[in-house]
Amino acid sequence: MQNIKDFWTDSLRSDPVAHYAEMLGAVSVIIGSSILTYTVLDPRPDIFLPFYFVGSCASFFGAYRRGLPWVLILCGWFIIMNSIALGRLYIV
Repeated sequence: MQNIKDFWTDSLRSDPVAHYAEMLGAVSVIIGSSILTYTVLDPRPDIFLPFYFVGSCASFFGAYRRGLPWVLILCGWFIIMNSIALGRLYIV
């Protein structure tokens, strides 16, 4: 149990800004995934896509702060895909 506590406190101590950005990213994506799960038979992208976009941006920022290149690439990809989806949903 102490190892789990140390893991979280080390994350917070090493870079508090990245820690909270990652927390915002995780919470946003969890909310978006929950909305998609409960509306799967009649999806509501107008509701869940903004959560995915915010989560991707916050996680991208956290990965940048921590210097994690592969996480940065993955989150960058999600930002691009979510931007395209939001553009198609609201602009086109």
